[in-house]
Amino acid sequence: MVNFLYYLTFASTLGSGLLAGVFFTFSAFVMTSLSRLPAEQSISAMQSINSTILQSLFMLVFMGTTILSVVLGVASFFKSGNHSAVYVIIGSLFIFVGVFLVTAIFNVPLNNSLAAVSPGVAAGAQVWSEYIAGWVPWNHVRTISSIAALISFMIAIRKW
Repeated sequence: MVNFLYYLTFASTLGSGLLAGVFFTFSAFVMTSLSRLPAEQSISAMQSINSTILQSLFMLVFMGTTILSVVLGVASFFKSGNHSAVYVIIGSLFIFVGVFLVTAIFNVPLNNSLAAVSPGVAAGAQVWSEYIAGWVPWNHVRTISSIAALISFMIAIRKW
């Protein structure tokens, strides 16, 4: 069972790293770049990104890492005597709460509101302004959470 948990932890580590990279990219420069464009162009670009990402390999990594981390966290709960179990549970919580739930509760509704606006309308600039003000801070939370999960899983691997 320990070898199985080790490999699940390894897979969760890789997934967390990939998620951290994607979220970091948006936090570090994508959203800043989009905010420098006229609202019509920014809305168009982000609408394209949001529709493309749903049909990309990112969704497999996002959902796969979430499911894997939850299964891993539950399994590790029953191995609470093992030093790695604590780090795995912490990493799993960061993925589930800080990445998955934040995405579902905050980022997705904002994406949906942006998808509903036509880029060329006057109200678009207001929607974009509200979008950027709400979406970016929650993306920072996802970035930090996925990095924290990555670190937690890395420590767990060292202790298996």
